[in-house]
Amino acid sequence: MTPAIASALLPLLRGIDPECAHGLALRALSLGLVGRDRSPDDPVLAITVFGQSFRNPLGLAAGFDKNAAAVLPLMRLGFGHVEAGSVTLRGQPGNPRPRLFRLTEDRAVINRMGMNNLGLEAFRDRLRALPRPLPAVLGANLGLNKDGDFTRDYAEMTRALAGAADYVVVNVSSPNTPGLRDLQGEERLITILDSIQAIGPVMPVLVKIAPDLAEDALPALVEACVARGVAGLIVANTTIDRPASLRSAQAREAGGLSGPQLFAPSTAMLRTVFRLARGRLTLIGCGGIGSAEDAYAKIRAGASLVQFYAALVYEGPALVPRIKQGLAALLRRDGFEHVAAAVGVDA
Repeated sequence: MTPAIASALLPLLRGIDPECAHGLALRALSLGLVGRDRSPDDPVLAITVFGQSFRNPLGLAAGFDKNAAAVLPLMRLGFGHVEAGSVTLRGQPGNPRPRLFRLTEDRAVINRMGMNNLGLEAFRDRLRALPRPLPAVLGANLGLNKDGDFTRDYAEMTRALAGAADYVVVNVSSPNTPGLRDLQGEERLITILDSIQAIGPVMPVLVKIAPDLAEDALPALVEACVARGVAGLIVANTTIDRPASLRSAQAREAGGLSGPQLFAPSTAMLRTVFRLARGRLTLIGCGGIGSAEDAYAKIRAGASLVQFYAALVYEGPALVPRIKQGLAALLRRDGFEHVAAAVGVDA
């Protein structure tokens, strides 16, 4: 089966409970039933950041494959990187169901999963079992148990994943773990980063922030990350905001909203962070990407890499090669010989 055929079958899943449909999609991926993108990537898309070579800047955002159950099949869809997780030190069931909602009229998703996952040990074992070399860069998104210790857990997970992942992300921005977003504050974030720094240079460390973070908090956050050797920032996670434009009956469900409504605010934040970072951090643009034009706008706003998730729910795996082809065409149209040359030109 090709990604295009798999995408054509998506309507069959839309009558099923969203979490069950997601589980079926992961199962189909793990069994190799979704196919792969066999087209070569345009060389204009290749980029090297934080010591890693990416064949293209497109990535799958964390949350799709929490337990690293289908990493290799996801990479074969054409992504330049795949971010598995969020994983927590110990397994936990997450929040009660229902906790995942399709806002079909808005092409958006609300989730309040609560970082349900099998825990670090199972996650690490699956990453270590992957055949090397991998066809894409592998990231691991680190969360915190509801009763976790932020002064210890992130560092312990980073140490445990050495050699199993290419980079790790400190997720302090999920709205579905009580108190987690408080860790974006300068003092607590410094504590986390110092604890990771104390274990030595294991691998590149990134931090994922929320789009709802106040703009006046960004300068201190950026400087704290730069001072402690953070490789980059992911801008941004899901939002707790509910734009007035939402039409779905489920729009008021609690949880993090992802989808096209997140594009404008997350891109504005990305532009601000790019100006603050002044080339000292690699930025990954995330939030509302559903087309090549969206990915290109994120890059021009300051992103070296981009990630998406919600659009994949609605468009299916054929979206990945479509964005790659469109992005390469846009870069060449505007005279860029490689994607890195376009990073931040509008910022």
